[in-house]
Amino acid sequence: MTESNVRTIATTMHGRYLLERLGDAQSHLLIVGFHGYAQSAQAILEPMRAFAPVGSTLVAVQALHRFYSRSQQQVVASWMTREDRKLMLADNLEYIGRVIASARDECAAPIAPMVFVGFSQGTAMAWRAAIQHPSPVIALGGDIPPELTSEVLARIPCALVGHPSLDEWYTHDKHQSDLSRLAEAGCSAEGRDLAGGHEWSAPFYEDCQTFVTRFYRPEQD
Repeated sequence: MTESNVRTIATTMHGRYLLERLGDAQSHLLIVGFHGYAQSAQAILEPMRAFAPVGSTLVAVQALHRFYSRSQQQVVASWMTREDRKLMLADNLEYIGRVIASARDECAAPIAPMVFVGFSQGTAMAWRAAIQHPSPVIALGGDIPPELTSEVLARIPCALVGHPSLDEWYTHDKHQSDLSRLAEAGCSAEGRDLAGGHEWSAPFYEDCQTFVTRFYRPEQD
């Protein structure tokens, strides 16, 4: 049987993101979010609304690789698979960089601080984005990518890491391992053990709100 030779080739692909300003036209904080597997940008926009302060701009990034949900009623997306992983990582990071630049231009917010938010599969992209654009991270239900070393994790100033107690994928051991890795890197990380399963919850919204107000307090304007 003749073997096929695998080739890869670069091409142009259009992604989409949702942008929503809370309050006046001036943006004081950019909150950039990444959804989980088989979700869309809308899925991460809704929890960000629950804790973002007035004066924030929310940027919900949708993964490039779209497909139909099992019901065929919705278009959902995935960040990547193991196939051509390094190439997909590079594509995703370039895409995220362009989204951030576009959002900053539109909102006239060239120096506004950022916070990256990730849920489930999207947490990996939040950590990777924070390495490229050093910023705080809020992560829920997903672990730090294994390739990120202590040296690069040190670029992240602080993080809030949520672990739902009934989460079958993001286990207690993975959560503790992530907190240890962040501590070794010198990142000021706060862990939260939460009731419930693989989902957002009201107590974690409150934690996020407290965390985010460190970077933007409306009364200071």
